[in-house]
Amino acid sequence: MGKGIVDKLKQEFDIAEEWVGYELHPETPSQGRLIRELFPDVDVNKMLENFRRAGQPYGIEFSGMNLVANSCLALQASELSRDRGKYEQAHARLFKAYFQEEMNIGDKQVLIKLFIELGLNEDELIEALDKQLYLPRLQKNRELARQYEITSVPTFIINEKQKLVGAQPYQVFQQTLRLHQ
Repeated sequence: MGKGIVDKLKQEFDIAEEWVGYELHPETPSQGRLIRELFPDVDVNKMLENFRRAGQPYGIEFSGMNLVANSCLALQASELSRDRGKYEQAHARLFKAYFQEEMNIGDKQVLIKLFIELGLNEDELIEALDKQLYLPRLQKNRELARQYEITSVPTFIINEKQKLVGAQPYQVFQQTLRLHQ
């Protein structure tokens, strides 16, 4: 959702964006965890309907969602894609795989398939994941999140001081950006 909001805002404001990967639930096992287990008191169907409604103005679609994936490997692969100039494509492909195709983006074989589609080198990707070459970058991102007291995604930091949490109404972003111009 955050990407859709930022893309729309970029049509109206001069924005320099930097996406920082944040592992929301690092305790999630590698095979993932059922949403109903993680959030037993949440009506998952209502949550999905809210996602669909919030994503609609930005052309973002959500299908069913049963699994919370462990995002550590996906975030590491994304950092490799950043270094290879393919971060935006990787971000979009992971979003589609997870939220529309219901793929487990915590599964290494799924990630290899997805990132090869983007043109990344398979051997380099496997080495980066096996050796956890990008784990230090994720740890640095986690420290940055602690500094900004980020506990949910998306979280937007504007001019290194204003924090907006969640997919707020578009007008909230407009007003905030106007105050910081």
